Amino acid sequence: MSKKFFSVLLLVSMLLTTIFAAGCGEESKSDGGQKSSAQNGNTKKLVIYTSMKESLIGGIIEGFKKKYPDIEVDYQSAGAGKIMAKLEAERQSGHLLADIIWTSEVPDFYEMKNQGLLEVFKPEALSEVLNPFDDYDGSFTAARLGTLGIVINTNKVENPPTSWENIATDPLYKNSFGIADPALSGTALMSVALLEKQFGWDYFIQLKDNGAKKSKGSGRVVDDTADGNLNACLGVDYITAAKIDKGAPLQMVYPNELLMVPSPVAIFKDAPNKDSAKKFVEYLLTQEAQQKVADAGTVPVRSDVKMPEKYNLPLPAEAFEKGIKINYNEVLEKKEDTVQKFSDLFK
Repeated sequence: MSKKFFSVLLLVSMLLTTIFAAGCGEESKSDGGQKSSAQNGNTKKLVIYTSMKESLIGGIIEGFKKKYPDIEVDYQSAGAGKIMAKLEAERQSGHLLADIIWTSEVPDFYEMKNQGLLEVFKPEALSEVLNPFDDYDGSFTAARLGTLGIVINTNKVENPPTSWENIATDPLYKNSFGIADPALSGTALMSVALLEKQFGWDYFIQLKDNGAKKSKGSGRVVDDTADGNLNACLGVDYITAAKIDKGAPLQMVYPNELLMVPSPVAIFKDAPNKDSAKKFVEYLLTQEAQQKVADAGTVPVRSDVKMPEKYNLPLPAEAFEKGIKINYNEVLEKKEDTVQKFSDLFK
């Protein structure tokens, strides 16, 4: 990495730290209505950085608090790109605020592992969950098996697409299909990597030729589809489910090539509240918490939970087995190139 690039990254990281502190459009929740620990310097609160939306993380925090009422919890939610920039800025300042990180950008966890930032912790429930990582060593653990599919606006699309190829060739999706920016969204990065693995980069050239558009985030692209600005998008399961619950005219369609993106959770080696962090990770893998994951409209890592029929989700074992397999270290090595190629194509 060049000195010039590092300087730019550091500057961006510092700016993003300011954005987090100001709460500009990102979610920051504290259980007591007090200032967050990131603001008042209180290290007694368990601090979680996550890319999960309120519809998913909120219920889990609530359940954890009921089980451990003596543990205060503070979380900040943003896209994976912003989270990693904030962490880099905190590392440069010598003061890491977070105890836990939970996102869907798997390559980031391999990078943090390689940098020695993560605590090795193997939860007691590990034998009860589906583990998608062949090289698992306890540095991070999958907390859900998130899926992405083609989200259609049912007012705009009468006959749902049957394949990924439909989106790239059908005039119905001309200038009306959206993809979240992989520079900002961890799930978007992984979905781009999975589709490239399956179909090659030519597939994205076809999408662009059919007028596909880059969106600012995983939530925004689903919003634009719900509002009718797009006929369809590449969408995350639980974000789509939350919109459907509010009456949005959306439907998730899963082609045979299933995009399954694990969402790892990890504890930082220098976490101020390591014991509380371990309790949270343990709770996250319990049947109770994983039922909340399923109820939020995404795929849990446990098979002993009831899956809501209304979201048409694959069963955990199905997502685990049918998901496109990929080498996450290779995704990490190609990350900057993938983001740059996507950015250049979808200017």
